[in-house]
Amino acid sequence: MTSRLLAALALLLLWVGTASAQILPGGTAPSTHPGTRLNFPPSLGGAELEHSYTTPVGRDVHYVYQYVINKVQITVFLFDNDRRVTAGSESPMVTTQFTAELDAAEKAMKADGFTNFERPAVPSDCRYGSIAFRCIVYSALAQRDRLFSKLLLTGYNGYFLKIRVDWSQGSGQTTADADRALQAFVPALVK
Repeated sequence: MTSRLLAALALLLLWVGTASAQILPGGTAPSTHPGTRLNFPPSLGGAELEHSYTTPVGRDVHYVYQYVINKVQITVFLFDNDRRVTAGSESPMVTTQFTAELDAAEKAMKADGFTNFERPAVPSDCRYGSIAFRCIVYSALAQRDRLFSKLLLTGYNGYFLKIRVDWSQGSGQTTADADRALQAFVPALVK
């Protein structure tokens, strides 16, 4: 992967992480999230844990995994916005939060100098393993490379479970590569 692409992906990770939490990281996240009881081992579904962090107040946690072979990156966010989240992907609480997450991502990307933000008008429903998500693929231009993200959100054990997979056109990865990574990762996460 070129240094330009690595810098763009690092920037992408930064804007999405801070857009979700709106505050800076406070420390390493626990290997088992106490609220959802999801485990985040060093290797999960073929991906390697790169780092994790929790916000200073400790409610929002983020786990970043990398698929070494195909360079697809998956980030898991768990948060509750100070309320118990309804289970599933169809509740008004989840649909409202999904729209807020997508709008925040677009705003942050534009503020960070990304251009040509594109997204479908309507999100889809996606199923990975036994979990249904509200999902959408969006992209933006960073220098001369188009970066893509697939955003997934659902209510899980009282929390929002947000998963984002990132890849770039310049690395030769496709939506199919991202979906293969998610098909391996999500069932391993929620087993």
